[in-house]
Amino acid sequence: MPISERLARLGSGVFARNDQRKLRYRQRAAEQGLAPLLDLSLGSTDLQPPPAAIEAMAAALGQAESASYCLHGATRPFREAVSAWAQRRFGVAVDPDREVLLLVGSQEGTAHLPLAVLNPGDRALLLDPYYPSHLGGLHLASAEPQFLRLRPDQGFRPDFDQLSSHEWDALKLMVLGFPHNPTATVGQQDWVDQAAERARRHDVVFAHDNPYVDLALEGEAPALLRNPLWRQVGIEFFSFSKSWCLGGYRLAFAIGAEWLITALRQLKGVVDFNQSLALQAGAIAALEQAPDWPSRLCDTYRERRDSMLTALKAEGWPVQTPSMALYLWLALPETASEQGLDSEAACAQLLERSGVCLTPGSGFGAGGEGWARLALVHPSAELVAGARRMGSWLKGL
Repeated sequence: MPISERLARLGSGVFARNDQRKLRYRQRAAEQGLAPLLDLSLGSTDLQPPPAAIEAMAAALGQAESASYCLHGATRPFREAVSAWAQRRFGVAVDPDREVLLLVGSQEGTAHLPLAVLNPGDRALLLDPYYPSHLGGLHLASAEPQFLRLRPDQGFRPDFDQLSSHEWDALKLMVLGFPHNPTATVGQQDWVDQAAERARRHDVVFAHDNPYVDLALEGEAPALLRNPLWRQVGIEFFSFSKSWCLGGYRLAFAIGAEWLITALRQLKGVVDFNQSLALQAGAIAALEQAPDWPSRLCDTYRERRDSMLTALKAEGWPVQTPSMALYLWLALPETASEQGLDSEAACAQLLERSGVCLTPGSGFGAGGEGWARLALVHPSAELVAGARRMGSWLKGL
């Protein structure tokens, strides 16, 4: 049967390809008695949500309205809680009726935004490497991506002068995200401020994907909300998945210029409903009763990061210290390229021979080739044991 050209452009996605490889390895491990799978490919933490959030969800589940469809108007208590959080977190007053929107994950928001603001053939700027949903959203909107390469020798700093004034004028949308996934770079407020000024000057929508805002291990994470231009040109996406360990509950929100929030809300009104009021109750409790939860996570991730850095270096694997929690961005060893292995082939072989699963850097764009992303989503002892398995694979190349 035929499928759309749009779907063909989307492709299978790096996480879907990895999922198939993990399934095959689990089957082999069960049949042949191999080491169990150690999945370090997804930023799906083993750490738990704040008890207050789970308790609030549980208490609300018994209420009849929690089983009903939830339209935008019923999300107002959630939006009020977000507005209060923004005042505490960034010192900015946000209108809960005009400038806040509940989302089914920040990935959904970034993927749907291009449908709301772009026409087929419009050009949009993405960082390279980028998070896959950023490019996927452009493909869904039949838009054309332009890439801004982030270079390791420049500390993954975006150089906005890579584009000419004419190229900036041709853009309709710019999607950035600092702290940055996959490079685990916190970034600087100045980078976001420069992007906001370019957006204003060239009439470009600026979407800032910020699910890791509370997970900086070094320095302070930047935010579009700290720049006064956000009400003119911008929208910023936040998530409960990382900072409050609620990834499976699919809870996130956007704060942005009224016209952008209105456009995205109109699109969502056609393609989905909102999450149950019970889930929203948990999100409200997380914001109001567990504001320090992300800082607790940072202590754990810092310990895991430092343990894994030491273990990998001992195995001869080159690695730089990340400034953001949750990930290591690993340059592939030279011996892998000498064997003719690109990032996807190297990660596939690593999984097959050691049972350790990483995400190939090429799944995040051409700028990710030669790299792999490792998620710190297991206790340190398991991570260190995984580093030894990775070292055994490396020595066998």
